[in-house]
Formats: sequence, C-alpha cells, structure tokens
Amino acid sequence: MSIWKMIYTLRHTIVRDGDEDHKEIGNYSSEELAKQAIERVKDKPGFRDPRGYFTIGPSRLDFDYWADGFGPGDDDN
Repeated sequence: MSIWKMIYTLRHTIVRDGDEDHKEIGNYSSEELAKQAIERVKDKPGFRDPRGYFTIGPSRLDFDYWADGFGPGDDDN
C-alpha cells in the first residue's frame, strides 16, 4: 500500500469586472496549517476585499498528473 504525501496550496481570488485575480499565498503540509494561514492574512489589505475568497487545493507530491499527455479541452483537468 502506498501512502501519498500531500501538499495544500492556499490561494486567494478576487473577481473584478468578470476577471479573476489569483494570488498564491503558500503551500502547507496539512489543511489545518492552510486554514491557520487564512486566519493570519484575512484582515490584511487585498485579502479583506469582499469580492475575494480563499481556496485550499490538495495535491499529491511526487505524482505526474498528466503522465499520458492531454488533448483539446483537457486544459482545466
């Protein structure tokens, strides 16, 4: 059985006039640490904008997501 190492990427997005502005805040070894980072930055300039939101995206470390290549329409997966 293989145990995957995970990384949790914290991003902040602001939607302005239909355009999304993404900021990568950091990468963390647990979802809990990423949530703690939200608490540290949520009241800072830019991050407190009411049009913005935070996302935490888990990913596997040392893993090829596109090992078989990609075709038309696959750019978001």
